[in-house]
Amino acid sequence: MKAVTWRGVNEIGVEDVPEPGILNDHDLILEVGLSATCGSDLHLLGGYIPAMRAGDVLGHEFMGTVAEVGRAVTKHRVGDRVVVVSFTSCGQCWYCRQGLWSLCDNGNPDPGITEALWGQSIGGCYGYSHAMGGWAGSHARYIRVPYADQGAFAVPDGVSDLRALFASDAPTGWTGAHQAGVQPGDVVAVWGAGGVGQMAARASMLMGAERVVVIDRYDNRLDQARTYVGAETLDYEQTDVTAALREMTGGRGPDVCIEAVGMEAHSPGPQYAYDQVKQQLRLQTDRPTAVREAIYACRKGGTVFTLGVFAGVVDKFPLGAVMNKALTLRGAQQHGHRYIPEILERMSRDEVTTEHLATHVMSLDDGPKGYRMFKEKEDGCVRAVFRPGG
Repeated sequence: MKAVTWRGVNEIGVEDVPEPGILNDHDLILEVGLSATCGSDLHLLGGYIPAMRAGDVLGHEFMGTVAEVGRAVTKHRVGDRVVVVSFTSCGQCWYCRQGLWSLCDNGNPDPGITEALWGQSIGGCYGYSHAMGGWAGSHARYIRVPYADQGAFAVPDGVSDLRALFASDAPTGWTGAHQAGVQPGDVVAVWGAGGVGQMAARASMLMGAERVVVIDRYDNRLDQARTYVGAETLDYEQTDVTAALREMTGGRGPDVCIEAVGMEAHSPGPQYAYDQVKQQLRLQTDRPTAVREAIYACRKGGTVFTLGVFAGVVDKFPLGAVMNKALTLRGAQQHGHRYIPEILERMSRDEVTTEHLATHVMSLDDGPKGYRMFKEKEDGCVRAVFRPGG
């Protein structure tokens, strides 16, 4: 079957790969209907995530139709339309039972690399390197879904494929807003107006935040945040973000700051060149520009949450500000199993709309083009979406 694959740093290919089969009674085989790019995929493309191999199939946000089920699958039948969470989680270990699904003890069959990086392994993720399990990704006609009764969710009849697609990764935003403890009346600032940032902003609003401010530099993404999410926006290339947020909050700063940018953050100042050089020389693995700004901008006693993907170590981290301002600093990969049912329900009531994120829909043959457009933000690309069936 045809698939979009990682061929090397900044090299995407389209090639034939073997079709997947049932390997465990709890598996299902999904005929992929739609599969989206994600900002975290760009870290793979740039070579910042370890343990990628030439020929690895990319993609971890997807939906489709069940083509085959293992004997132990009880919740799904052939022909069902489902959306699949990005992380593979067993549902039985201590972490899954606590609702901390991305920390699953059993979702990553090869935990050695992540144990070396972080002290303990976390769950696996489709199409996201052999450090995260080596699971084949979703930019293909078919994909094997392990732990199918836990990770696949039936799409309500009234929800379109294109809207349901983003329920696969919208839980990242929900994870940030919920675990940051957004409360009614809060002021929330979100760094990054991509898909994850927009969903973090929308989740914050639905949790009762009084004001939500999204920070970015791309006009089309800021416009989406205003039009489809209902957030206020700041262009960080045109505004002193920290000063503006203080002015908007009576001098205090936001109650919650959510960083949805990650390890390749940009900034207009000299610190960007500093971070870029340090990263390219591998003196640090990640650029923490947005995290630093969020820490300085957050009110005393507030919460900073990192949603953007980080791999290793950073330089010039303002730990003194975290301690002396009494900040709560948290982070997580998404606990999607916990939030997808609510997101699908809200999608069915038009409380969450996501079709606007799919600015460019194309075939698998256009995989290299789609990733180039997504990386370079060509033609206002917010997300490239692949339709494996053509």
